[in-house]
Amino acid sequence: MIRQWYEPQNFSEWLRRTFSYLNIAVIILTAIFVFSEFRFDWFENLVGSYLSSTNKLRPETGAIWEAGKQTSNAHEYLNQIISKKEDSRQNVHEATTFFDLASNLLPGDWVTLEKYQFKTLYLTLEKSVALKIIEPAQLIWILNGSSLDRIFCEGITGGIKIYFIDSENRVIRQLELKKEDIFEIEHGIDPITGNLSDMEGFQGRVYPAKKFFDAIFKLPSDIIPDLMVNPEILLKQDGKMINIGIWNEVENGYIKLGFEFEEADGKKIIFIKGREWAVWQLSLNLKGDTN
Repeated sequence: MIRQWYEPQNFSEWLRRTFSYLNIAVIILTAIFVFSEFRFDWFENLVGSYLSSTNKLRPETGAIWEAGKQTSNAHEYLNQIISKKEDSRQNVHEATTFFDLASNLLPGDWVTLEKYQFKTLYLTLEKSVALKIIEPAQLIWILNGSSLDRIFCEGITGGIKIYFIDSENRVIRQLELKKEDIFEIEHGIDPITGNLSDMEGFQGRVYPAKKFFDAIFKLPSDIIPDLMVNPEILLKQDGKMINIGIWNEVENGYIKLGFEFEEADGKKIIFIKGREWAVWQLSLNLKGDTN
């Protein structure tokens, strides 16, 4: 019974079923549908109208791509920042001088310094040089007597800032060190060849070595260390000191002093700095000495 329902028994029955009214109607409607689409493009217009009406409710493909790209770039940039910060922290913690410390921090970067590391860096300096950074008595109090909680080091343009912060997040003391000043503190100013009398900044203020030191020894003994705050570089020289000049400008509370040495291969000038008020006292002695 089921077989007779689904399968035609002969060819005439197969033709009758194939060209039935239902099949012919479906074919005609399909042809009309296809022809009208090619002729009037109504299907494209219908889809376009639908997409246009719902456009505000759907994010653009470009916006999605752009948002994804920005997210990816943000993650990559964040990873670079974290990696750079870790590298800076490691380099800073391996620094053996204040100049290394300043060289490894870019403007805006900051790291935490341990007390022992700051002490180590400070104790590597000569006593006279260390005074230029902070007085030992002040540092002893900050590190051992105050309520110091942590030390921050921040990179700035051309140098660093060091903050000593207490347990209540207050800044106890702040130091600002420029790289050129740090290098000069740690290494001194490079000597040059020539004569002090030929340098414009020293003209009229060059004195024979004996006269200069005679004027120094007339000062109270507690002033003399401030006249030559880093004398070690002078002690390392082998030549004979012949002239000393006083620079005619003040820089950050210091005045540059030039010491002219005569050596086998010529004359060499070594520069150190003296505190302004101490050099002023010395100048009074030099002007009052008529010998």
